[in-house]
Amino acid sequence: MSYSIFCVGHPLIDMQVREAEDLLAKYKLNANDAVLAGVEHESIYEELVREHQVVYVAGGAAQNTARGAAYVLPPNSVAFAGCVGDDDLAEQLRAVNRHDGVLDVYQVKKGQKTGACAVLISNGHHRSLVTTRRSSNDLDEEHFWSPTVAPLISSAKVIYLEGFLLTFRPEVSISLGKKVSEDGKILVLNLSAPYIPRSYNTQIQEIAPYCDIIISNEAEAEAWAASNGHPDPTNMPAVAKAIALLPKANDTPPRIVIVTHGAHSTTLVSADAPDTPKTYPVQPLKEEEIVDTNAAGDAFSGGFLGAYVSEKSIDVCIQTGHRLAAMCIGQEGPQFKWPKVKIL
Repeated sequence: MSYSIFCVGHPLIDMQVREAEDLLAKYKLNANDAVLAGVEHESIYEELVREHQVVYVAGGAAQNTARGAAYVLPPNSVAFAGCVGDDDLAEQLRAVNRHDGVLDVYQVKKGQKTGACAVLISNGHHRSLVTTRRSSNDLDEEHFWSPTVAPLISSAKVIYLEGFLLTFRPEVSISLGKKVSEDGKILVLNLSAPYIPRSYNTQIQEIAPYCDIIISNEAEAEAWAASNGHPDPTNMPAVAKAIALLPKANDTPPRIVIVTHGAHSTTLVSADAPDTPKTYPVQPLKEEEIVDTNAAGDAFSGGFLGAYVSEKSIDVCIQTGHRLAAMCIGQEGPQFKWPKVKIL
């Protein structure tokens, strides 16, 4: 069986709470941000369970994107690899993937816990993410070439990597990226969070030559620009052009860079026409249609990839991403409407 998309990332359970303004202040967190849990955040997970009404939702950036792509594609189209513990949280993730049509090929670490993400919703629908990665950090390169996983990579058209993979043992992802690029597959990288280009810029530069498509939001693009001395970090077409023109290991296809900007227009720059950026307006949602923005960017990537492997035009790919992101924003956390609504 041939799966057209193979996603890799940190599988997490999202622990989502609302009216979290006090938690943001207590733990010195920003709305609409994403951080790795430090020592100062260790107590937040128990506090959520003890004192708040928690909604548990399957999460992890690339896993969200895999489920989004599966939503718009026929069955048996999307596979996902990551590392989990041997616990109930992993079973919850498997159940959601089965429901959503994603084949998960987890590496399982005995005696370890599956990663989790505190999702703090404030001021109605803004989200702040605090991730404790636990076993999700421990994905081994050997897993990719195991008898179960290697055929899935071999048959895929597109390999999708979340930027969080570059923060720990980045050589695993960079090696995979180099291999699949040499094999002529489309490699897609999502920058995933502003702290990644701020703190892991070297790793981005190492994997960028193998990337055919790079996706970010405006905050991540600004962080990349600041890390690389770009003279105009808030000029999205100029920043996207700079990323598009980074060195590339192969000549075709020309690199595409996509920068989303919430309810504002999405910018796309292709390396073969770097001075003619495209902008795609976003259909704004009414306030009452918005539940939260958790995983909206992941949903965009899923819709885009689903249309891309269906060989739709780039314009249709962007529009499909926008539609799936809008649907996700209308649900609690990284979820979609059921029964399915046709958007591609």
